[in-house]
Amino acid sequence: MVLLLQILEVATMGNSRPSYKALSSHDANAINENARRILREVGIRIDSAPFLAAFEKAGALVDHKEKVVRFEGALLDDLLGTAPTEFTLHSRDGRNDLAMGVGDVHFGNGGRVFRILDMSTGGYRSTLLRDITNTAILVQNLDNIRFYIVACQAHDVGAEYYHVFDYFEAFNHTTKHVMGGCDNLQGVQQMLQLASIIAGDEETFRNKPFASVITNPISPLTIDETTLSIIEFCADHGLPVTCATAPIAGATSPATLAGTLSQMHAEALAGVATVQMFAPGAKVLYGAFPTVMDMKTMGVATGSVEMGMLNTCAVQLAKLYRLPVYASGGLTDSKQPDIQAGFEKNFSNLTVAMMAADFIHLTAGLIDSANSLSYEQFVIDDENIGMIHRILAGIHVDDDSLAFDIIKNVGQGGDFLMEEHTSRHLDELFYPTLAERCSFETWEETDEPSMLKRAKERVISILEQSQEGLLQSDVIAAIRDEFSCVRDL
Repeated sequence: MVLLLQILEVATMGNSRPSYKALSSHDANAINENARRILREVGIRIDSAPFLAAFEKAGALVDHKEKVVRFEGALLDDLLGTAPTEFTLHSRDGRNDLAMGVGDVHFGNGGRVFRILDMSTGGYRSTLLRDITNTAILVQNLDNIRFYIVACQAHDVGAEYYHVFDYFEAFNHTTKHVMGGCDNLQGVQQMLQLASIIAGDEETFRNKPFASVITNPISPLTIDETTLSIIEFCADHGLPVTCATAPIAGATSPATLAGTLSQMHAEALAGVATVQMFAPGAKVLYGAFPTVMDMKTMGVATGSVEMGMLNTCAVQLAKLYRLPVYASGGLTDSKQPDIQAGFEKNFSNLTVAMMAADFIHLTAGLIDSANSLSYEQFVIDDENIGMIHRILAGIHVDDDSLAFDIIKNVGQGGDFLMEEHTSRHLDELFYPTLAERCSFETWEETDEPSMLKRAKERVISILEQSQEGLLQSDVIAAIRDEFSCVRDL
């Protein structure tokens, strides 16, 4: 497989958006055909008699003894053909609706991690419910992070109702689209019940769902019964869902990138096909989170350059079927916001975005190989994502921007600083809030602040001003009537 690291096959998309293809058309087709062969000859393990029967009824080849489902090409194409190529992941207030399948790129955070780098103490601690509250507040107030994924595990909440607490705190502190993984069917049912109360009723929520669900097949080539029950419930109730496969090259998938992409593509297509088997036309994202194992450390290297390459290729493979795609980017193996975090995050964020992924998760707030979060990293990543959006916007070219007349008027040896044309085009540039652009003397006079210090100050400012919940009191009362566990919040 030849991976084209330089920008080849340059195209124009949207507002002169620069993009590229990571794979040649020949190599993308070879991986696609290999994935289809995997689904046809190897299949997906389904360890559930009722679900095996459902696949068999749909026309799949089922080996009940081995508990394996195989998809012939015609059936696979029929199922994939019913998946919507465009749909919207809604926000509650309509200000941050996410159009899928139209070429727009949306960045969000990721979860559910178990620890946080707490800058107030300088050390790590276990994540708590207040960290879900605070990360939702940060996302609500950071313009470039367009959706919120339940960011962490609340260790101070009992397992029976922690999905209720997760989503309640998320809905109460952001109006942006909320996505999260649920450990069991009860958790998804609780989330739907909660969201329906907020929307007014289930039908209203179904028409404009402002929440969606992440499910995860098990690499290699397995979908367990709990995941299938969640997928079926989401499909039946109009909940958008992604079946996000996460193969690790060298561990749960082949060591070669082409082999990992083949397996990942097979698993992702099987996920989309499964959703459509339960409910043709159901909103589903092709899900991908491929990464690699570092054979020196035997750790998962989410900040590796290969992780960015794999996810960029995943977007290209999804687009072969015109499927909206949930991809991954913005990860680092660094244990703190530092130089390593900066350059590792940029590789995958930029390449996946330039491939025009619809929905890029994990891009904000995460450090430590996606095992920990940092409030400060949220605001740093937001600024980085803003710069990437500026790249994606491209350069606007028309008679006014070409500026022949103003160049002629200023002539040789003049300057453009005081020209009216200059003041009209101040929005041509991206203006950072954290990056340092002042003079050396000014920097010295202001106590030589670092980006991390400025990020910490911005976090404090946002959290101090935004602790008040967003849900109306009557909605909260209705939620508390339905869920007794919420009454003490």
